[in-house]
Amino acid sequence: MARGIYVSAMTPGSGKSLISLGLADMLQRHADRIGFFRPIVEGTDRDNDPMVRLMQRRFDLSTSNCRGGLTRQELRALLVAGERGEVDARCLAVYSEIAANCDVVIVEGTDLSGHDVALEFDLNARLANNLGAMVMAVVNAQDLGVEEVADAVDVARRELAAAKCDLLAVMVNRAGEDAVDDLRAHVRPGASHRPVYVLPELPEISQPSVSEVARALTARQIAGSRSLERDVTGVKVAAMTVGNFIGQLADGSLVIAPGDRADVMVAALASSFSSEFPVPSGMILTGGLPLEAGILALLAQAPFPVFAVDSDTYAAARDVSNVRGEIATGQPRKVAAALGVWSRYVDEAELLERLELPRPEKTTPLRFLNELIVRARTKRQHIVLPEGLDVRILRAAEILRRRDVCALTLLGPADEVRELAASEGIDLSGITVINPATSGMRDDFAREYQQLRARKGVTFEDAAERMLQGAYFGTMMVKLGRVDGMVSGAAHTTANTIRPALEFIRTRENVQIVSSVFLMLLQDRVLVYGDCAVNPEPDAAQLADIALASAATAEQFGITPRVAMLSYSTGASGKGDSVEKVREATELVRKARPELPVEGPIQYDAAVDASVAASKAPGSTVAGQATVFIFPDLNTGNNTYKAVQQSAGAVAVGPILQGLRKPVNDLSRGCTVDDIVNTVAITAVQAQED
Repeated sequence: MARGIYVSAMTPGSGKSLISLGLADMLQRHADRIGFFRPIVEGTDRDNDPMVRLMQRRFDLSTSNCRGGLTRQELRALLVAGERGEVDARCLAVYSEIAANCDVVIVEGTDLSGHDVALEFDLNARLANNLGAMVMAVVNAQDLGVEEVADAVDVARRELAAAKCDLLAVMVNRAGEDAVDDLRAHVRPGASHRPVYVLPELPEISQPSVSEVARALTARQIAGSRSLERDVTGVKVAAMTVGNFIGQLADGSLVIAPGDRADVMVAALASSFSSEFPVPSGMILTGGLPLEAGILALLAQAPFPVFAVDSDTYAAARDVSNVRGEIATGQPRKVAAALGVWSRYVDEAELLERLELPRPEKTTPLRFLNELIVRARTKRQHIVLPEGLDVRILRAAEILRRRDVCALTLLGPADEVRELAASEGIDLSGITVINPATSGMRDDFAREYQQLRARKGVTFEDAAERMLQGAYFGTMMVKLGRVDGMVSGAAHTTANTIRPALEFIRTRENVQIVSSVFLMLLQDRVLVYGDCAVNPEPDAAQLADIALASAATAEQFGITPRVAMLSYSTGASGKGDSVEKVREATELVRKARPELPVEGPIQYDAAVDASVAASKAPGSTVAGQATVFIFPDLNTGNNTYKAVQQSAGAVAVGPILQGLRKPVNDLSRGCTVDDIVNTVAITAVQAQED
C-alpha cells in the first residue's frame, strides 16, 4: 500500500513547493516508485499546472502518476453548491489511481491564498485524512520574531491534532538566515520529541527571473539577449539624470524607463559593455512609445533583454514589485538552490526513519545521479575547472554551488570570466576565479614542473609558459594539493586534459596505464563499460589492468563488480589472436584478484542475458549478470557504448578516468551543463577516497 505525505501550508506564503521538491528528491533515492498529486491547482487547466509539470520533468514521473485534481474554479463551484463530499470523492479517486502504481505519493495542498484561510485549512486537513496521508506541516517564518514562530508551530500542532491528522513533521520555512539557529533553539519539539526543521529564505528562489516578470506583465521583447533566466536582484526606475541613474545601478537590476528616455537606454547599454560597471538583468520600456530606428539597432546588441509595455512607468513598477520568484517555473538555478537548502538544513536519515520505507529494488538513472550528488556533499571536496570562459562551465558551476556539491575554482582572466557571467546572468558568488597569467602561484608551479621534467630538459621559462595553459595550471593545483580534483575538456581535446596528468600526477602504484569507463545508466541498473575513450589497442596485460581498475571504479560507486572480458567468442569455442589476448587477460585478472568474479572470453549477449548465459556459459557466476564489461579494443568499446546509449536510451556518464594518483576527468566537447555537473560530482567522490 502506498504511503501518502500531505504537504500542508499552515500559513499563507509558506513556500511549501520547496518542501515538496526536497521530499521528492529524497524519496526517489529511497523508493522505487513515487507519485505526486495536487488536489487543487491554481490555474484553469489541471493537466498543465506548473508544479505538476516540474515534478514530471525533474523526477521522470508519468502523467498517470503525477497529476492535478480540481481547478480552483471547480472547487469554488462545488463548495458553493454545498458539494464538499464531491470534492473529497473526486480527489480520492485521482489519488487512488496514482497510489495503485506507487510506493509513496507526495500530495501538495492548497496555498491558503483564498479569502477564507480557515476553510482552506479545513479542506487540507479533511483531504489528508480521507487520503490516509501523514501531514508535513509548513509554517512561514517570514517577518515573524522567534517567539512568534515558536507559537505558530504550537498552533499548527494543536489545529492538526484537533482535526485528527497524523502529523509526520513540521517545517519552518523562509526564516531569516541569521535567525535559523535561534529558531531551532526556541521552537518546541512537541509530543514526538522529533526535531522541527528550519529552512532559511533564499534570495535565489524568491527573486523573480526576467522571464517571470515578462510573463506577469505580458511584456513584448523588442531587442537584446534572448536569455531570460537571469535573476532580478532589484528594480531601478529611471526618474533622474543619467549620471545619478548610473550611480544607482547594480548587477542584476531591472531597469524601468519611459520609452522616450534614449539617454537611459544608451547609458545602460554602455554600462553593460564595461567591466567596471554593472550589467542590468533587463530593461522594460513603458508607455508603448515607438523607438527610433537607430536606438533600436543599438539595443539589438544588448547582453540583456529589452521589453516594451503599454502601461505607464508607475504602473509597470508596481506590477513588477508584485512578482515573486517561483520554484514551479522549473528554472535549473532555482531548483538547484532549493535542493541545496534542503540538503543543508534537513536530516534526511532522521526523516526517513519516521517513514519506515522499504528498501528500493531498482537503481534508476535519476536515483543513481542524485545519490552521486548526495555522496559528493558528505565530504566536500575542491574541484578546479580550467575552462572559465565556456558558458556551459559557468552555468554548471553556479548549479553546483547552489546545490552545495563542492567548492569550486575557475581558471581564466578574472575580469573576462566575471564579465561573461554577468552578461549571461550567471551568479558566481562563492566561486574562486584565478587567472594563471597573473597568479602568484604560477612561479611556484613552474619551479615544480621544471624539477619534475628536468630530465626532459625543461627550463624555468618553458615551465612558466606551460603554466599559462589552464589544464597544466589546474593539474598542478591538484598535484600540490591546492584542490582535490580537476574536470576539463569542454573546449579542448582529451589529450589536452590527460597529457599534464600523465606528465606529473602519474599512475597509481601497480597500475600500468590510465584508462576510462562509462557508467551506463539503464532503466533499472547501472553497468560499467571500459575502456571506451583512451587506449586504442591494449595488450593482454593492459587489458587486465583496465579490468582491475574498472572493477575498483564500480565498487567506488556502489556497484558490485562481476567482470565480463568481452570477445566475439564465449569460452573455449573461438580461436585467434584477439580471443587469446582476452583469455590471457582474464587469467591475469584472476591471479591478481582471486576473489573477483570474472569470466572471459565471453560474448556480450551471454554476459548480459540470463537465458543466453544458460546455454553458452552454464554455471558461470558472471554470465547473465555481469556489471562490468571490458571491451577488447577502443573501436569496439566506443561504438558499443554509443549504440547502447542511442538504441536503449541509456544515460552514459563519463568518460571517467581511472588509474591516476589523483582524480582528473575529461569532458566531451559536446557536453551539456548536466554532463558537467555529473562529472564534477564523480570527481568529488573519487577525491573523497584519495
